[in-house]
Amino acid sequence: MYYSVSEPIKLRYYRYMNSKEQHEYKDNPLISVYVPTYNRCSILMERAIPSVLNQTYRNFEFIIVGDGCTDETKPSVLGLNDPRIRFVNIKRKKRKFPNTVKNHWLAGPITPANYALSMVKGDWIARIDDDEQWTNDHLEKLLEYAIRNNKEFVTANVESIVDGVPVINKGHKMFSDYFCTKDLKGTRTENPEIGGTSTVLYRSFLKSFKYNKNCWRKTINSANDIDLYVRFIKANVRIGHLDDVVTYQYPRPGEDTIGWDAYHRDSENKIQYFNE
Repeated sequence: MYYSVSEPIKLRYYRYMNSKEQHEYKDNPLISVYVPTYNRCSILMERAIPSVLNQTYRNFEFIIVGDGCTDETKPSVLGLNDPRIRFVNIKRKKRKFPNTVKNHWLAGPITPANYALSMVKGDWIARIDDDEQWTNDHLEKLLEYAIRNNKEFVTANVESIVDGVPVINKGHKMFSDYFCTKDLKGTRTENPEIGGTSTVLYRSFLKSFKYNKNCWRKTINSANDIDLYVRFIKANVRIGHLDDVVTYQYPRPGEDTIGWDAYHRDSENKIQYFNE
């Protein structure tokens, strides 16, 4: 209830405060890219970091927030000596939710993700997960699409490998049974897809929409990213979808699939990993 009342008001305020900027977009705006991570140094260094640093769009800062990492993440990231990278390793706090694999999936990254949002300096925000990769023109394509179509939040397609089979995932329609939002459509004619987390690009004033630390308590839309996107929908954020692959989501070493299915199939090892 709090979000549904406060966030539409908040959006109107930030639109007003940024109205001139929205009509006169900056040339070459700064994009704040962020990744929350926990003890996945190897895959972070092999996937997410190179795909961000190799972007054709060059004006970005890269915020990497370790959730109390105890592996080689800190020295490995700092060893890159790249001025675009801002790294912080926050203290890992005891989670407020019951210690289950599902709850870690739903709400685990929230603390470092919200910390990263507090560090943002750019005009736009993009997120990548540590085990995913971007196409080299990811930022360039999404930014051009968002500006050309006057959107505040855009997503795109993901290429995934599921049990050895490549799949192109566009996401789900904004007004759909998946998001439980069909009754919100009203007279609106546009109904774009909303794609995966590592395809998002949005205006930086939306950083005030923090991830909901209590999302795991909900009976619907309880994943942290879905909770946020539904709040964007309800607040009437201008949403668009680029029908093009900009992100690769491949299984981690030793796994056959991705996302929740990977967590569920390997729940015993996953809970041990989160308890380290």
